[in-house]
Amino acid sequence: MSFSLTILGANSAQPAYGRHPTAQIISLKNRNFLVDCGEGTQIQLSKYHIKRSKIDHIFISHLHGDHFWGLFPLLDSMMLAGRKKTLHLYAPAGIWEFKKLYRQLSGNFDYTYPIVFHELHADESRIILETDAYTVSTIILEHRMPCTGFLFQEKPADRKMIGTKIEAYQIPYTQIPGIKKGANFTLPNGTIIPNNELTLPPPAPVSYAYCSDTAYTESILPIIQNATLLYHEATYLEDMKSVAKERGHATAKEAATIAQKANVGQLIIGHFSARYHDLTPFLQEAQTIFANTALAEEGTVFEVG
Repeated sequence: MSFSLTILGANSAQPAYGRHPTAQIISLKNRNFLVDCGEGTQIQLSKYHIKRSKIDHIFISHLHGDHFWGLFPLLDSMMLAGRKKTLHLYAPAGIWEFKKLYRQLSGNFDYTYPIVFHELHADESRIILETDAYTVSTIILEHRMPCTGFLFQEKPADRKMIGTKIEAYQIPYTQIPGIKKGANFTLPNGTIIPNNELTLPPPAPVSYAYCSDTAYTESILPIIQNATLLYHEATYLEDMKSVAKERGHATAKEAATIAQKANVGQLIIGHFSARYHDLTPFLQEAQTIFANTALAEEGTVFEVG
C-alpha cells in the first residue's frame, strides 16, 4: 500500500474495555507519520509491529492529555534506541513548554537527536508540510481549546507513457519527462502527436482527513470536501447531543452528517467515550445517515483509495 491508515488508539480521555486513547499511523509514500500520541502509543506500536525508527514526523492536534501524554516517553525511547536522524514535531506552541519542564524535572537532559519544532496555529488552515508527492494541511476544528485536524493529500501524479508509442514514434528518452507532464510530441516532418495518444491518465490523487476533537461544525467542509477517507470524532451517541456540544465533541450522527455533506468516500468514527462498552450503536446511528461508515477499531488498517 502506498497510502494507508492504522488505528492505534480510538478511545477518548479514559482507556476502557481494551481501547486506548487516540493515536494513528499514516503510511504515505514509504513514510510513517504519527498522528496524536495518547497513553499507550508505544505499546500499540510494538503490538502492531510498527518501528519507532521509521517515524520521522509527529503531529499533535491539541494539548489535551489523551492526545499527547504518550509523546515524551516515545521521544525518550527513540533516544535510548540510539536515534540520530532528525524528528519533525508539529504541535501547538505549549508543547515546547511541556518539553522544557519535562527536561528540568527529569534531570535537565536533552535529546541526542535533532527535533525540529513546527508550531501549529488554529486560526486558519494552512499547508504545514509539502513534498513533490503530497501535502499536509491543518483543519481548524471547534473544541474547548485550539485544535487542528490534518489533511494528507496526494498531488496529481505524472501521466503514464504507453510503452509501444515510444518505439512506434521513436520518441527520444530526453522528451519523455515532458510528455508525462502533458506535452505533445512533434515528428521530424512536423506532425504533432497529441499527448492523449501517447499517455494514459494517472490514478486520481487520494486524501485522508483527520478531524480530532471537535463539535459539529460545517466550517470544515470546504477543506475536507471529497476526501477519500475521513476520520471524524464521535464521542457520544445522539441522545447525548447537548453534552457533546457543551464539551466540544460530536455525536455519531453528526459525524455522519459531515461525511455526507462533504461527499467523502468513507467515514471512520472514533474517540469513543468510556461510558460505552458496546460500539455497535455508534455504527448503526452513523449508517442511517452515511452508509459507508466504519468503526475505528485498534489494529485495523484502512487503505486510502
